Amino acid sequence: MATTASSSSKGQKTMETNPRGIPRAPFVDDVEEYVGGKEAEIQSVMKKFEETTAKYRYMEISLQQRRKALLGKIPDMEQTLQVVKYLSIRRQKALGQPVEEEPLSDDDDEDDLDDLDDDEEKEKTEERPMKTLFELNDTLFAEAEIVESGEVGLWLGANTMLMYPLQEAIDLLTSKLSGAKKSHEETVEDLEWLREQITVMEVNFARVHNWDVKRRREKGLLNQPSGLLPSGKGKDESDDERD
Repeated sequence: MATTASSSSKGQKTMETNPRGIPRAPFVDDVEEYVGGKEAEIQSVMKKFEETTAKYRYMEISLQQRRKALLGKIPDMEQTLQVVKYLSIRRQKALGQPVEEEPLSDDDDEDDLDDLDDDEEKEKTEERPMKTLFELNDTLFAEAEIVESGEVGLWLGANTMLMYPLQEAIDLLTSKLSGAKKSHEETVEDLEWLREQITVMEVNFARVHNWDVKRRREKGLLNQPSGLLPSGKGKDESDDERD
């Protein structure tokens, strides 16, 4: 995965990010140096780790929802594009224009259009009116005959439908489908990147905690609380003094 680096205004720090600007989690190699020495308190460090991890997890949930939405939209867009291409081919044949038919992408779309192709197979020399089923509700459909005018209506959202010439509709749907697939690929890459950063932060948390346990063992303070709650958050220093 490609990464980029952004520098601060003073040019002192460089933050590595992925192409969508999600920062890389720093790996704590030298714990003692990172926390500020053997006598340094670790509560603030642990709190910072938890806050950073929470931000990564929030972004992960948001991207998972986006990925789910795209996985629902892409098949619908592909099916709509195939139907519009089918209408365009019928229109070109009706006008006597040369037609270069494209094979359908999968068997499911072919099955959906089988009933539309029956008339052409029975009588290739004469185009019959195209009939289809319109969904009225989940279990009720009505048969209707389509008047082919060379235009098709596309839902744009917000209860808005616009009529497009068939070729413009194909170009629009192709562009939208390509953008949706690219967005899905980027979302999957970002999710993989976030999982990696979350793992790094969890490793950092464990390394600092283990370093603190070792430090207290060397001082003979292992039986005393480390100042960390089960969640990793620090207690007040006054609690440690009372212990």
